[in-house]
Amino acid sequence: MSRRVVRFFVTGRVQGVGFRNFLLFEGNALALDGWTRNRADGSVEALAAGPEAAVAAFIEAARRGPSASRVDDLREAPADEAELAGVQGFRTAETV
Repeated sequence: MSRRVVRFFVTGRVQGVGFRNFLLFEGNALALDGWTRNRADGSVEALAAGPEAAVAAFIEAARRGPSASRVDDLREAPADEAELAGVQGFRTAETV
């Protein structure tokens, strides 16, 4: 089973609506390693790693978001396994 690492940025109404907690729940439910955080520009960023099918399900969940959110765009960006050094499980990270 291959492990996929993905980083993505979500824009829209994604701060102040429980989006990070939603991703935290989904990431842990899918047994992913990684984190999610708010960004100063109003977006939410996530870095996640796990089996291909679990990562695909995580991205699909992020495209939906929690009921109070509105996802305008989800943009994937390059990610590397080394960025997850020492990270086990899924957590929230500090805003950048």
